[in-house]
Amino acid sequence: MDWEYYKKKYCLVAFENNISSHEIENNLFYAKKLYDRGLPIIYDEIHLGQLIGISHEYMFKVANDASYFYKSFRIKKLNGGSRKISEPLPNLKIIQKWILEEILYKLNIHPSAKAYVKGLSIKDNVKFHRNQKTVLKLDIIRFFNNVKEDLIYRIFKEIGYSKEISWLLTRLCILNGALPQGAVTSPYLSNLVMLNFDRKIYSYCKKKRIRYTRYADDLTFSGEINKHHVISRVKNELLKIHLQLNESKIRVLKNHQRQIITGIVVNKKIQTSIIYRKKIRQEVYYIKKFGIYNHISKTLGITDINTELELKYLKSLIGRIHFVIFVNKFDKEMSTYLHDLKMVYDELSNTHE
Repeated sequence: MDWEYYKKKYCLVAFENNISSHEIENNLFYAKKLYDRGLPIIYDEIHLGQLIGISHEYMFKVANDASYFYKSFRIKKLNGGSRKISEPLPNLKIIQKWILEEILYKLNIHPSAKAYVKGLSIKDNVKFHRNQKTVLKLDIIRFFNNVKEDLIYRIFKEIGYSKEISWLLTRLCILNGALPQGAVTSPYLSNLVMLNFDRKIYSYCKKKRIRYTRYADDLTFSGEINKHHVISRVKNELLKIHLQLNESKIRVLKNHQRQIITGIVVNKKIQTSIIYRKKIRQEVYYIKKFGIYNHISKTLGITDINTELELKYLKSLIGRIHFVIFVNKFDKEMSTYLHDLKMVYDELSNTHE
C-alpha cells in the first residue's frame, strides 16, 4: 500500500473518531517507521487481534500465563537422553505463524547463521569447513532455554514497535520466560537474538582468516586457529546476551582425524561417517538375509512384533539412507539400498491394508 494513500485513509478514519491532531501526528510518525521497514503497523492489542483474526482477549490470556496454551512431551535425542517439546495449541499456533511470516521473516539474520533459514540445509553449514587444517567445534548450553524474555522484547522494540506491542508480541512467543522448543517462532527468534554475536565473531574471524558458521547452538571454526583466543572471544560475546559455552563439548579436530561437523565428515570431501554407513549396510544385510521380522527380533530383542512396528523401523532406516544420499547424491550403494527397502516397505504396506 502506498504511504500517502495510507496516511490519507488513516486521517479520515481518525477524524471521524474524534482523535486529536496531536495523537494523529504521533501515530503517523510511529506508523511510518514500521511502513519503511515493510512491517505490519500495529497500534494496540485490539488492532493486532484484528490483523491476525484472533481476539485480543485470547492473546492477553496467553500473555498472562502461557503454560495453559501448550502441550508438552519428550522425544529421544540421538546421543541419548530426551528433549522436552512444548507444542502450542491451535489458536496460539496461528498467532505465532502470523508473527513469524509477517514480522520475523522480514528481518535480516547474519549470513553465518545456517540453521532455520529458507533455502539452506545442513550441507550449507559444513561446506565452508572442508579440507581445513583444524576444526574447532563449540556448543552453547541449553540454547533455547537460556534465550530469555528481555532479549526477545529488545528485538520487537528495536524494529519500531511500541512498548505495549513489543511486550505483547514477546509474551506470545515465550513460555516460562524463554523460547519454547516447539513454537514456530523460536528458531528464527534465536537467530535474531544471535545477530550481533554473529557479526562480532564473523568480524574477528575475518581478520584472523578463520572460517566461521553457526548452526543453531553449534559453532564451527576452521583454518589456522588459536583455540584459546577464539574460545575467549566467544565466551565474552556470549556473556553479553547471558549465554554460556558448554565446556564439556569443546572439540579440536586436526586434519589427520575425522573432522565431523553436525554429523558430516569434512576432511577431503563431504560425506557421512564410515561408522554411520557401515551400520546401515549391516542392517540392510540382515534384513535381506533373515527378513525384517527376524532382524527386529534379534537386534532389538522385541518379541511382540507387528506390521506397524516393522513399517516404523523401515521408515527410520529409509530416512537414514536418504540422509546419506542427501550428503552424497552419487552414492550408488545407498541408492540401491533405498530402492530395495522401498520395495519391502510397499509390500508390507499393501499387506497391512
